Amino acid sequence: MDDPTISNQSAPLTPSINVPSSIMPDSSLHLDNLSSRTMHINRLLNSSYNRSPSRTIYSDRFIPSRSGSNFALFDISNSPASSEGKEDGSGTYNSLLRAALFGPDTPDKKDASEVPACRNIFRYKTETKRPLHSLSPFGLDESVPGISHSPVKAPRKVPKSPYKVLDAPALQDDFYLNLVDWSSNNVLAVGLGNCVYLWNACSSKVTKLCDLGVDDSVCSVCWAQRGTHLAVGTSEGDVEIWDASRCRRVRTMEGHRLRVGALAWSSSLLSSGSRDKSILQRDIRAPDDFASKLTGHKSEVCGLKWSYDNRELASGGNDNKLFVWNQHSTQPVLKYCEHTAAVKAIAWSPHLHGLLASGGGTADRCIRFWNTTTNTHLSCMDTGSQVCNLVWSKNVNELVSTHGYSQNQIIVWRYPTMSKLATLTGHTYRVLYLAISPDGQTIVTGAGDETLRFWNVFPSPKYQNTDSEIGASFFGRTTIR
Repeated sequence: MDDPTISNQSAPLTPSINVPSSIMPDSSLHLDNLSSRTMHINRLLNSSYNRSPSRTIYSDRFIPSRSGSNFALFDISNSPASSEGKEDGSGTYNSLLRAALFGPDTPDKKDASEVPACRNIFRYKTETKRPLHSLSPFGLDESVPGISHSPVKAPRKVPKSPYKVLDAPALQDDFYLNLVDWSSNNVLAVGLGNCVYLWNACSSKVTKLCDLGVDDSVCSVCWAQRGTHLAVGTSEGDVEIWDASRCRRVRTMEGHRLRVGALAWSSSLLSSGSRDKSILQRDIRAPDDFASKLTGHKSEVCGLKWSYDNRELASGGNDNKLFVWNQHSTQPVLKYCEHTAAVKAIAWSPHLHGLLASGGGTADRCIRFWNTTTNTHLSCMDTGSQVCNLVWSKNVNELVSTHGYSQNQIIVWRYPTMSKLATLTGHTYRVLYLAISPDGQTIVTGAGDETLRFWNVFPSPKYQNTDSEIGASFFGRTTIR
């Protein structure tokens, strides 16, 4: 940086030295004055101004900066040592010359990677070098050039044991029924014999919702999306709508000739599947029992699921068929016939539009994936045992399947690789019933061993290892009625 003080005071120095002695009456006074000015200039030149290290500093003269100069262009290096281990005279001379010209700390020769891009030998400003920052938490590993290291994520651990077990007396061991569902208000509905019970996951309070009588039994339960009303399918072929908050029946809808084993909601539209091979579409706002009838299956309808956008309905039957219907069709728009056993397990992916998973019974044992948008069969996984239920995680791209003959296990899968993240055991009968909590972290499974088991299998939406709202505070074994 230019200093005006230096330039103003250094200008008179030369003429004052060349003034003839005849016109200087007192030479000693003049020398004292000259000495004081010289000392003042030296103090200014040698003073420290606490400059910022990141700020570029310019000099008032063309003095090269040693740290910024490109000494590699000189190609001055030590000559190789002789066989006796001594340097020759030329190498010693070069070392002394380099030290005299550039200072004793100047390196012999820089690596090619360290040579500045500029081809000039001298630089007239100091460049601040900024440190390299690595995205890896372990820093840079220069031992393997060309490879960028990223942190290795440890595999997520799924607890192998249920954190809660509920006794569920009279829970039927029937593959074609759907007797467990979990509401958006965190209330579990379970059909036990001819009764429906509600278990509040926050308070563990059990409420008896209804009793159908000795001549009827519960075949299916399904919560409306708001979690306030529950649909109940009966063995007599009726569908009842109950207000769960008031424990009051709102209406009863007829139409089926045989038991109703499958139910699915789409807003105010309720679909019911029956052993009479038909599917009825019911608008609970209308006075009629049903608005339309869907025909296509040749045997009992045991699986029903609406897509997340409420545009497509998937149905599975004991005829080994998987059908897809739209909102207005009375005939299936897509037919899949690859399964070789009853198709009860059906699940739409919440992550990819049109991705549908289905599972086959004992003679099939496979989970198949379909793209209903392009009408293509994507993949197939042989699980080795009867597939009873499927449900996708809402938080990660994983799904869980429950199984019957012959292993009675629960498997957590990664999609699309279909690698097993965990295999859970504990039920002694077929795991026929499955529901997922509203937060997407917990599943409940039911079996003919008359137990309901609660498992923490999926992470939270923010991938935090925090306990669910219904989690570890409810240890132990109790009964649901």
